[in-house]
Amino acid sequence: ENEHPHEHPHEHPHEHPHEHPRASAESGVKTRKIEVEEKILLKNDEIASRNRDWLKGRGVVAVNMISAPGSGKTTLLERTLERLRGRVACAVIAGDQQTDHDARRLQDKGAPVVQIETVSACHLSAEQVSRVLPDVVQDDVRLLFIENVGNLVCPAAFDLGESFKIALLSTPEGEDKPVKYPSLFSRAQIAVLTKLDLAEALGWDAPLCRRYLQQVHPGIFSFELSAKTGVGMDLWIAYLEKLAV
Repeated sequence: ENEHPHEHPHEHPHEHPHEHPRASAESGVKTRKIEVEEKILLKNDEIASRNRDWLKGRGVVAVNMISAPGSGKTTLLERTLERLRGRVACAVIAGDQQTDHDARRLQDKGAPVVQIETVSACHLSAEQVSRVLPDVVQDDVRLLFIENVGNLVCPAAFDLGESFKIALLSTPEGEDKPVKYPSLFSRAQIAVLTKLDLAEALGWDAPLCRRYLQQVHPGIFSFELSAKTGVGMDLWIAYLEKLAV
């Protein structure tokens, strides 16, 4: 079983480091862009460190769930909260560019939920998370799920103060996402392969996907499950319960 370090609350959208200046022949433009990116990430990391200390001081394990849109993050969270209700006190921060659809889906599952709308930004930031932590993390909470904006690139670069990252990959996305998006899968300590109920119909090659995962991140631990049918959910829930001890 992998050990997960518990040492892992942005700037506003117009300062987003992935927004690039217009093309220019002047080398100074590229240098300036790099300096701005480094400054933004440095400030984010400072706030993330404070978030981490705040959570650690309250005995909370926080997981940053990252995936492409439509991977099944919210459905998995619905089933997870239902299974953990009355057993582990949980909380959820849900991130989307607009709407509170995910937060409304997760209500009445026995856990406090806060929605963050990032508007034009394609990821959550440590500052946004810091603003809502006191509201969502109640005294008895032991597990905090951070459902990041659906994106395989930008969220991986921004530390939120989480204990570790979880990368989700659904079977309809194919087997090669880990090698196409190595930044996320190399940083995530857990991979969750979702929508296993569709694997046979899609001809999904599980051994190939596992090989790609290990190629990008040797030793990464993965769960293969279907939130719809419940296959694989017992191991997932048992793992989360261990985290909360």
